[in-house]
Amino acid sequence: MIFKDIYRGKRVLITGHTGFKGAWLSLWLKLLGADVVGYSLAPPSQPNLFEAVRLADDVTHLYGDIRDRDNLHRVMTEYQPEIIFHLAAQPLVRLSYDDPHLTYETNVMGTVNVFEAVRRTPGVRVVVSVTSDKCYENREWAWGYRENDPMGGYDPYSSSKGCAELITAAYQRSFFSQSQPGRPYPVALASVRAGNVIGGGDWGKDRLLPDCIRALSADQEIVIRYPNAIRPWQHVLTPLSGYLMLGANLWEHGPKFVGGWNFGPVAGEMVTVDEIVKTTLALWGKGNYRLDHQTNPHEAHWLKLDCSKALVELGWRPQYSVLQALEKSILWYKLFYQHVDPAELKDYTISQIKEYEQVLPRRAG
Repeated sequence: MIFKDIYRGKRVLITGHTGFKGAWLSLWLKLLGADVVGYSLAPPSQPNLFEAVRLADDVTHLYGDIRDRDNLHRVMTEYQPEIIFHLAAQPLVRLSYDDPHLTYETNVMGTVNVFEAVRRTPGVRVVVSVTSDKCYENREWAWGYRENDPMGGYDPYSSSKGCAELITAAYQRSFFSQSQPGRPYPVALASVRAGNVIGGGDWGKDRLLPDCIRALSADQEIVIRYPNAIRPWQHVLTPLSGYLMLGANLWEHGPKFVGGWNFGPVAGEMVTVDEIVKTTLALWGKGNYRLDHQTNPHEAHWLKLDCSKALVELGWRPQYSVLQALEKSILWYKLFYQHVDPAELKDYTISQIKEYEQVLPRRAG
């Protein structure tokens, strides 16, 4: 019994279920026995995990934009979710420079729209809002950011995620911390902050491993921008296990677990872009790379999270090293590029989830 069997039979709404993390989360929740409803735009890339494993066969798949407040409310009214994982977002730093309006409209007002729909849907008991490790005011210091450090952001994307965190805190205190008319219990709302997840099925633009895979699969040279940049790399199932642990505790214990939560690799697992690329080449078995010497938009050089809160209060911890995360990811991509049947690819994806379940700490069960 995993995650205390909380999700079995629950109606769970996922915004952004056609994205990389959303598709993995949808599949995992189906394995846990949840009735999953997904609300999202079309998959953000071609190819993509959602279509590669034919996830539309397993979940109620609804096309929708979180900027569309009326449609979002209609969907929640019709499907009456009990638990919500809000992942829908504009996720790219470079795109935020090109289109800041879209970025703020999606990441800020889209989040407001989700929370407003929750206010009008009495059956919702738990909301987990996914932002980013980039929500913090990054001072490029050597120690990890803690959940009570200031929000901020240099670029529009990071700033929008900081704004989303402030909105989440305001809604929790103002509207969800106590019972409201028509709702006999508070809404347990928490935000989760993780970044630089890797895993099979991600072909997102301007992400290091997908950029590597696109180049390698086409026998092209990998181009990297910031070889010495350090990020909290982790396998996608690592933060997702934290989100699911948190959601289960929010269901059981409510107010004790509201607020912000960091999910990242263990201390000492900070790896540069250059090291990730070299390890990827070794695992793939061939290829080469070069540096992009063009002027690129500002990106943080150093970013680290302090995950002590999740380790102590949830009993959560990363189960894969960065090397293991890369190994699992490359194995998935190699199978995909063998052009196997989608059913075989889905079975393999499920086997990676089940394998991760086996190494979760006892408190997850």
